[in-house]
Amino acid sequence: MLKNFFSLIMVCFVCLFSHSQEIQAKLTVNVNKDKIPSTVDRKIFMTLQANLTNFINNRKWTNDAFQTSEKIQCNFLLSINDVGAPNIYKGTLTVQAARPAYNSTYQCPLINFIDDNVAFKYVEYQPIEFNENRIQGNDALVSNLTAVFAYWINIILGFDYDSFSLRGGDPYFVKAQNIVSNAPEAGEIFGWKNYESQRNRYWLTENLNNNRFALFHDALYSYYRNGMDLLYENEDEGRNGIINCLNYLSTIQKENPNSMIMQFFFQGRSTELVKVFSKANKDIKDRALNHLLKLDVTNARLYNELK
Repeated sequence: MLKNFFSLIMVCFVCLFSHSQEIQAKLTVNVNKDKIPSTVDRKIFMTLQANLTNFINNRKWTNDAFQTSEKIQCNFLLSINDVGAPNIYKGTLTVQAARPAYNSTYQCPLINFIDDNVAFKYVEYQPIEFNENRIQGNDALVSNLTAVFAYWINIILGFDYDSFSLRGGDPYFVKAQNIVSNAPEAGEIFGWKNYESQRNRYWLTENLNNNRFALFHDALYSYYRNGMDLLYENEDEGRNGIINCLNYLSTIQKENPNSMIMQFFFQGRSTELVKVFSKANKDIKDRALNHLLKLDVTNARLYNELK
């Protein structure tokens, strides 16, 4: 009898573990007090923050089990900058995600990006729901809120999976592209169309799923699995992996100049790269510097510290 009891406990534990969520996100809703009328109840945004946090952290986004230590660390900052018709808001979404380097407590940045086009409708206590088979829902502006977050979570998952296995993130990049293809449409909604900008949600998934950028996935794998994950045990080997990543990126840049994916990769990564190569021998340091000055011109002054 006792044996059966413990067996039941173990089955329950395994079931619970197998459904462990993948994302551990901190979400903050920030209101621009100068642009949002005082007549708008600020309590609404506190409720929105709590509901979005639950939506992200408690939804099962993959079929895989994640241990607590494996959860992807994310930060979302939803900045509300404008209010239009009643309950319709516009703003920006800052997306940051990281995953741990092997054998280390260090969190490697995966994504650091600001999405400038977030418009949505929210009535306090309305359900926060997302149906990938019916992305537009009954109200485009209501659905756009969860469509934007589901999009970014799939991008984060794709980068995380790509960092552990070559092309491992493909299913999530395809899901993100499906959201783009079926995104809600309304006059206030932007970010999903190719003609709206050269740097938006459309172009990111286009690059990630286009065979012209296939080497980008090799670059991601080389950067993390053959680079950052090896630095703790063998710095030289880890740096070589990152040099290989830069080689791949240089090829992409030559064949596809000014692509969004290149800017996206280097966003928020310059400081990490300088630290990685600051103690390298001169040959490796010079090779890294040569690549970085061409690939990430915006941060050239910071990379010059490697001279």
